[in-house]
Amino acid sequence: MSTEVEPVIVSREGGVCTITVNRPTARNAVNMAVTRALSEAMLALDADDTLSVGILTGAGGNFSSGMDLKAFGEGERPFLPGRGFGGFAADPPRKPLIAAVEGYALAGGFEMALACDLIVAARSARFGLPEARRGLAATAGGLMRLPRRVPQALAMELALTGRFMDAEEARAAGLLNRLVDDGSALAAARELALQIAANAPLSLQISKRVVRQSWAWSEEQMFALQAPLVEAMATSEDAKEGARAFVEKRAPVWKGR
Repeated sequence: MSTEVEPVIVSREGGVCTITVNRPTARNAVNMAVTRALSEAMLALDADDTLSVGILTGAGGNFSSGMDLKAFGEGERPFLPGRGFGGFAADPPRKPLIAAVEGYALAGGFEMALACDLIVAARSARFGLPEARRGLAATAGGLMRLPRRVPQALAMELALTGRFMDAEEARAAGLLNRLVDDGSALAAARELALQIAANAPLSLQISKRVVRQSWAWSEEQMFALQAPLVEAMATSEDAKEGARAFVEKRAPVWKGR
């Protein structure tokens, strides 16, 4: 019987997929095995019509300390072509993804959290981009995404100093959706995920896409670029079902089409 530990654990319940990086003795540092497993899990999340939302977390009290530097020193680079660090940072899933953060979310770990749409963090959580201390830079999305989530001056400071940001500072900067007691980040993320999963799948995916992409749309472009997405949603079976359920005073039954 194999005693090999799965690098990533995936569970599914109530329309929510929980994806757990499972290298607790290495503070969930990301190596190539984790990268491949995360990529498979994210692709499966998008492909499974019974799932509406994903949660990404880490085992053993830490989210992720980032790239496995020992493996990197031996020539390993935990990136996949077209998908980036961790197998998804450059190409996140279409469906909403929540980061449930306990302990450290550093370097590539922080970049994976930033690739998520929402962040729930415990009070002891610590965030940071310390790559410059190791002769590297946060090129797995951190340098680009962090200035879109917090003030640019703070993002610049974190990138250049490599200092850590505690959860209270992250909340004050607007990075967090929930700040909760230690040990309860996953439970709080699941509560949030279930609220999201109660809604129409197409509406969730289109809403995510517009929020993510529209920062780059000019005022002259924005409604024209949004229009085809709105049309696909407004003419869907789920839109009709939502209206019927409202009139009939019942819970809607979504089909995702």
